[in-house]
Amino acid sequence: MMSPGRPTSSNGNVVVVGGGWAGFGAAKHLAETGYNVTLIDAAPNPGGLSAGWRTPQGRAVEAGIKGFWYQYHNIFALVRELGIENPFTDWTTSGFWSPQGLTTEAPVFSRRPQLPTMLGQFVHTLPLFRRLSLADRATMVPLLAAVVDFDSSQATYEQYDSMTAKELFQKFGVSKALYEEFLRPLLLVGLFAPPEELSAAAVLGTFYFYTLAHQNDFDVCWARGSVSELLFAPLVEHIGRAGGNIVGGRLVSDLRLDQATGAVSAVVSRDREGNETVHEADAVVFAIGITVSLKIIRANNSVVHAGMQKLVSACPVLASREEFRRINNLHSIDCISTRLWFDRRVSTQFPANVLGKGFEDATGGTFFNLNDLQDEYRDEPGSVIAADFYHSNALMAMTDADIVARVHKNLCICEPGFSGAKVVDSAVLKFPKAVTHFSAGSYSSRPLQTTSFPNVFMAGDWVKGVPHGANGLSQERAYVTGLRAANMVVDQLGSGIHASILPVEPDEPYIAALKGTAKTIKSGLESLGICSPFL
Repeated sequence: MMSPGRPTSSNGNVVVVGGGWAGFGAAKHLAETGYNVTLIDAAPNPGGLSAGWRTPQGRAVEAGIKGFWYQYHNIFALVRELGIENPFTDWTTSGFWSPQGLTTEAPVFSRRPQLPTMLGQFVHTLPLFRRLSLADRATMVPLLAAVVDFDSSQATYEQYDSMTAKELFQKFGVSKALYEEFLRPLLLVGLFAPPEELSAAAVLGTFYFYTLAHQNDFDVCWARGSVSELLFAPLVEHIGRAGGNIVGGRLVSDLRLDQATGAVSAVVSRDREGNETVHEADAVVFAIGITVSLKIIRANNSVVHAGMQKLVSACPVLASREEFRRINNLHSIDCISTRLWFDRRVSTQFPANVLGKGFEDATGGTFFNLNDLQDEYRDEPGSVIAADFYHSNALMAMTDADIVARVHKNLCICEPGFSGAKVVDSAVLKFPKAVTHFSAGSYSSRPLQTTSFPNVFMAGDWVKGVPHGANGLSQERAYVTGLRAANMVVDQLGSGIHASILPVEPDEPYIAALKGTAKTIKSGLESLGICSPFL
């Protein structure tokens, strides 16, 4: 790794559009390796959906609480590199609730005896399910065939992508109880949408990355404060020391094309007053979401609309290419993030909790005890709870007061001690079209990291064709795609060194053998004109 000091010479001008893990990952490496990097973000305090704010009373709020999972090797390596001391909690347990009480809990698997994957998860959770019979849980076993099959070839992946996760579960005989009580709530908080709206391929990839590939994959820790303050602030400072320039409060409004080479030669951005700036570009990395509406808390609660769909519509250079027009086929999901301060401390059984069937129809819900997770609130006299809603379409029109009341009601169901506690302060943040919706059939419209422009590259959790095991709505996936985009810039412009990207742990031997066998069987059958034997 090169010194983070400001480079004495530039290998070229690179414009990165969008902050967050993808944009900051690309900007960091390119600045370190000698490029003149400008990162442009619509938010005044760039940080993507991990950005945070302080209320007028000085209380921290942020756009949802995000976990850092066992296989986030590249993010953990970044934290070590930046010298951020102890920013994460230890691995924590999580509770899954229904209105009738606790459904199950997720233990810390890395503290349990290590067993072959899937067997380990089954054995260590065997006594923890309160409301699902062993027979119901056993109906998950046939899905192993889909797990080893779904990415065995490009055609196979696209076939799984064309069906919904609900259809997949029905085909493989998952019981109604397991579906309703566990799988559906899990997907509503894992991929932020119900199974009937999700790609089966995306679900299998997410399950494999987060839970199935290795026994420990479901272990999760949390930032001990605001992600923006703990992680992004030091990262932004590091990028600046390396020579990068991060510019907030600007929207990209146009691109300029070199007609001789077909490459993008400049990026045009404008501020909120409409003043334009032209940024020369030897390469461009787009690291923004599909469609994002950012509520700017410090600017009179105004809303800034950003995202690739908005950019494609506004930019004729992009709209002229089918690969970018197809992005308009994609969809995003509404989310709500809340934070409640209570007049007294109420203990919770788990620091992190998932709301299951019976709380919200087609809306995922979580709540977190910040007294247990974040240093700022450990000695707070009252409870501080963060509660998030995903796929929150039906809740977006509610008033802030009604949403706070809904959160309080849900808390009382899970932890009756909250019934005697009063909310003394609260914050409600609404994020329309905030995160990627991996809907059935969406794979064909998702972009690759390379584009038809020789010097334009894509990054983010929603790009496809990434040969890395991180999947789904994953901070690790976004960061890895940013590093890969930086490496593509290095290859295109011919200067600098590649960023090192840590892989996920390899498949366990018996899983690798099963995948190899499945691939061989499918290849043989497909050569005979027989397709998808597992479906």
